[in-house]
Amino acid sequence: MRARFATVCGAIFCRSATWPSTAIRERRRTLRYRNLLVRQMVQMKNKIGMLLMEARVSHNKQGLHKAGYFRELLATNPDIDEGLGSLLRLCRETVVRLQRTETALVRSLQRDPLLVERMERLMTIPAVGPITALTWALEVGDVRRFSSIKKAISYCGLCGAEKSSGNTIQRTPLSKQRNKHLQTTLIESAKMAPRFSPDLAMFYDREKQKGNANRATLAVARKLVAYLMAVDRGQRNFQVLRDE
Repeated sequence: MRARFATVCGAIFCRSATWPSTAIRERRRTLRYRNLLVRQMVQMKNKIGMLLMEARVSHNKQGLHKAGYFRELLATNPDIDEGLGSLLRLCRETVVRLQRTETALVRSLQRDPLLVERMERLMTIPAVGPITALTWALEVGDVRRFSSIKKAISYCGLCGAEKSSGNTIQRTPLSKQRNKHLQTTLIESAKMAPRFSPDLAMFYDREKQKGNANRATLAVARKLVAYLMAVDRGQRNFQVLRDE
């Protein structure tokens, strides 16, 4: 009975030690709602393209979602009848409304006194923009919850188990026991990172030579986690230390 009581107390203590504060949870809810709006925007944009394809309307895919081109397309293309035009306008209005709401939510989080300083530090890391900084700050909460970078990487779902036999090493798929919001955001940031950082570009190329592009992207994402951990723990701007 005592052993069971001790186990329960230990579990409660561990949960309270890593459970985010009410303020963080409220802001995280806002960020996740923003992510929902982004998914809905993508769905509406895809729907516009599908409607045009179904009606066999020729159009410029790259310029389709620009306001000027969209208005011109509806006004001048004879293949767009009244019914199709109404649906396209409705989809476009939905996209614009979602964009405005999403922008307002992100702006409110960026200006939040609880997050401003932390975000500014995190955004000194190459390829870390407002969304990546917000996602890290709100999904992780207190960075001290991770005793090592390896545990943070595991929490972000950026590693799988390794099985070695002789001279061969096999990697299993990424774990599904992860924070999917962090995983998605960090992988997207890692895809863009080589464009903004020469160091990360070189790192990506080296990793790509060992395997394939997807593994190289995951390696960059893990590197970003290490950077985020260092900046967050040290509470100072990102700096690259080079050997003299």
